[in-house]
Amino acid sequence: MDDYVRDALESRAQEEGVTLSEYVRELLREAVVPVWKRPADTHGDEEAPESIDFMDRKVLSLLHRILARVLPEDANGEDGDLEYQLRRAHVLEQGYTGEYWMEAAGFATELSKQDSKRVSDILQMFRILSFSILQLNDEGTPLDDAVAERLAYRGFDFNHPLEEQMASYVQHLVDDDKWSELKPFLDDHDGGNSHFPMLETYSRMLTVYRRVMETRERRHLSDAYKLSAEELQSIADERIHPSNR
Repeated sequence: MDDYVRDALESRAQEEGVTLSEYVRELLREAVVPVWKRPADTHGDEEAPESIDFMDRKVLSLLHRILARVLPEDANGEDGDLEYQLRRAHVLEQGYTGEYWMEAAGFATELSKQDSKRVSDILQMFRILSFSILQLNDEGTPLDDAVAERLAYRGFDFNHPLEEQMASYVQHLVDDDKWSELKPFLDDHDGGNSHFPMLETYSRMLTVYRRVMETRERRHLSDAYKLSAEELQSIADERIHPSNR
């Protein structure tokens, strides 16, 4: 392994607060193991718990009983009514584990820290790509339209469980004004639904993008965020699956 690569890996591992071997193991796992698999026994998004600790059962039961007493008499919303909340409390108090799925209903499976960072990295990549394209236009050397089209963000596929969750996270970031520049895109494209799996494509682009950025950093370029037409082309090429090139 090159010293530069090892140093970079050690630096990333320190940032994540893990050892070098743990960080490399996680990278290998991500490369060869599916990053998400829908649990086999679910009644919603989150997997139904097989057991709940006694004190957690007691606290949840109490919360259900409190909610039952504060709901309006004519309540019929997502919290149900008094009878519904009391039944939830009864299930917990009696330990009916087969009904514990109700406590997880409506909760999405966690989007891991790794996948959350992957979303941020993808959005940052497209921000730099867009900036670079605009810079080339301003300099009077516009990028070919077909290439620019392949460098545009397309959202995530709502029919793919992980991508749907990533799309939801993007919407959250936009609503939080962290990526407000994407709001027009989401408004005009069905909330950011690509209607086609995009994560694999973005991952290929991200690999080349990172390689390009690391090369620029090593060369200490003053304008590290303005990519050349050749660099943009190398990233755009990854929109086409290797088997179709």
